[in-house]
Amino acid sequence: MINTYPTFIVHLWQSTLVAAVAGLLTLLLKQNQARTRYWVWLAALVKFLIPFGVLVSLGGHLGPPGWTPKVPAIMEPTISFVMGDVGQSTLTTPLAASQATNDRLPALLFGVWACGFLVILSRWLLRWMQVRADVRAGSRLSIEIGIPVVSSPVLREPGVFGILRPVLLLPEGIAEHLSKAEWESVLAHELCHARCYDNLTAAIYMLVETIFWFHPLVWWMGKRLVAERERACDEEVLRLGSDPKVYAEGILKVCELYLESPLECVAGVTGSNLRRRIRAIMTYQGTERMKMGKKLLLLVAGILAVAGPLVVGILNTPSARAQSQQAPPTAAVIPKFEVASIKPNTSGAAGAGFQPFPSGRLSVVNNALRNVILNAYDIQAFQLSGGPGWIDSDRYDIEAKAEGNPARKQMMMMLQTLLEERFQLRVHHETKEFPAYVLNVAKGGPKLHFSNDGNCIPPSSPEATSLDQKPANVCGNNLVSSGRRWNATNTSMPGVVAVLSAVLRRTVIDKTGITGTFDVHLEWTPDEVLAQSPTQGDPGRPVSSVDEGPSIFTALQEQLGLKLESTKAPGDALVIDHIERPSEN
Repeated sequence: MINTYPTFIVHLWQSTLVAAVAGLLTLLLKQNQARTRYWVWLAALVKFLIPFGVLVSLGGHLGPPGWTPKVPAIMEPTISFVMGDVGQSTLTTPLAASQATNDRLPALLFGVWACGFLVILSRWLLRWMQVRADVRAGSRLSIEIGIPVVSSPVLREPGVFGILRPVLLLPEGIAEHLSKAEWESVLAHELCHARCYDNLTAAIYMLVETIFWFHPLVWWMGKRLVAERERACDEEVLRLGSDPKVYAEGILKVCELYLESPLECVAGVTGSNLRRRIRAIMTYQGTERMKMGKKLLLLVAGILAVAGPLVVGILNTPSARAQSQQAPPTAAVIPKFEVASIKPNTSGAAGAGFQPFPSGRLSVVNNALRNVILNAYDIQAFQLSGGPGWIDSDRYDIEAKAEGNPARKQMMMMLQTLLEERFQLRVHHETKEFPAYVLNVAKGGPKLHFSNDGNCIPPSSPEATSLDQKPANVCGNNLVSSGRRWNATNTSMPGVVAVLSAVLRRTVIDKTGITGTFDVHLEWTPDEVLAQSPTQGDPGRPVSSVDEGPSIFTALQEQLGLKLESTKAPGDALVIDHIERPSEN
């Protein structure tokens, strides 16, 4: 553990040097936008999480294969130790005492650091739980500003809480204490925090502060980061046209009435040095446009910080690298089932099943081989091409058992191996252009309902069995009634895209820009045939053959406020090169 001292100390002084350079850069950018200085401070804080040694090591892997630089002789170690006939009684005892002290010191220092780390972490967690409780105790307000708005009975300043799903937390009755112009300026300030993901960057700072709690420079940099964050939002509010006097009065009223948020990652309106902020707001005359010289300076500083260690790593590529690249590769371990049985199914039954069980057992009943391949490689039908006609007509029962309790992804890799061994399946991947859909927001805006915590039931509960009779909030995405109805709880746009891709058998590209999670209920009439659309000239667009209800295209617009438009997009395709009917067990 003693050997880690030099590396850690070097990392600390390197990070401290980067922080000093960042401080000089912010002085040069004093007349420019606060958001620029904010990013400079954030980059300096992130440096504490990324030692230059990591970049040097990465650079060592980027050098040309087999290339070994010549190291000048002057750089080789020239110091050696020679021990003469020294009496053991005069040397052994001091060395032993020194070694014992050195062995205890790392453990002692680590114990001190761990205590501080746990204290800081506990403080952040307690404060986070406190604010989260305030959000849960609040009630949803019907204010459409792009993120959910919650009114809380706690007398705390307005603030944006959350990173992935930000929520604007407002104290009850705040609008009654502010004029219309003051209220709008406060909302504009909070929306600036949400748009710039300030809570995410503040969480990064909190991580740095928790790990390097002993470094006073980290705490000072954090204060500068918060100050520039608030000033950046102040500048944005004033740039949008708010009156400086009205905006300053709004901030002062909030300070008089409410408590400051206990969390750095809850971006509020009263953060940073209040006196300095009010003075900056009242004297705001705009910011200087960054000149080319300063832009080049920032660019050079960024390149040196990243590319410098990489170049050092490339120039110091060890000779062992060339030797290791010439060594024969180690054979990869191929995942396999312990036991497996494959039998043709000639019953002519209509039902089919494909189920990987949690116990490591795979059960495939009456499935066409094409469907088995699609599941094994986790692709859609349109992504698979090649192969004889019998992979659609022949049906099989497969029973297999894996060792332990592997995840579904591992079991599908085992299924790929089984197909290669028993069916002699050989495939390759290609990139092809497929018909696709682009998902956009329809005219009138989205009609999605934000999720509430705890409003879904597990899929295994008895309530989930009534989906054919009435909608039920089953956790996750649930397609029922042969694709006629879709219920989703706490899903997001990636989940929506995944379901639509499966239903439409095409790639769906999300262009909505919608974030957060929603509860979705969609009903449509399944399309029975694929035909040419006579009205829009869209080859392959599904056209409903029944009149029981709207198509999925119409249902999306009417029920969710979303629309699909045809396009083409490159995608991964799996091509069957060779396949044979299996031999009997």
